[in-house]
Amino acid sequence: MPTIISLLRGVNVVGRNQIKMDQLRALYESLKFTGCQTYINSGNVVFCTRDRNITALPERIEKAIERKFGFRPSVIHRSAAELRGVIARNPFAKRRNIDPSKFLVGFMAHEPTPEACAKLRAINTGAEEVHFTPRELYIYFPNGVGRAELSWSSIDRALKIPLTGRNWNTVTKLLAMAEALESAK
Repeated sequence: MPTIISLLRGVNVVGRNQIKMDQLRALYESLKFTGCQTYINSGNVVFCTRDRNITALPERIEKAIERKFGFRPSVIHRSAAELRGVIARNPFAKRRNIDPSKFLVGFMAHEPTPEACAKLRAINTGAEEVHFTPRELYIYFPNGVGRAELSWSSIDRALKIPLTGRNWNTVTKLLAMAEALESAK
């Protein structure tokens, strides 16, 4: 039974698209997922599933959220093994001066087109450092996300695919939760 980390985009941001985490957890349980746990108020759910078609899960969850809460956020997921890979590929791992609260991973729903990658490479990143793999962006904001020269909307316009970001502290905590759930099986 795979352990999945589900990341919702645009939930509980600036008073919009509100979902209480206990209600989100209950919704996931109603979909017959087990071990459902949420982390912080931004739409992170760790769970196990017996579903064989893992790629169909985001749409199934999106539809359920729309029925229950009246809006449809993008849902992006990674298995625990995939999240371990995200952490292993950290391009900043050997640098001592990286503040994890200023380091963000952008999770893409799927691999962008070569044209979108070219547009992303052409964006002026200012002081921010951007590295990307086929399904993740690693962005370091040395002056903090609030003072960033790189705008999330410019990334959205370049990629034209669902994308959601989590800071490094959240990414590592979600993996720890997933691994604890895996070991409890």
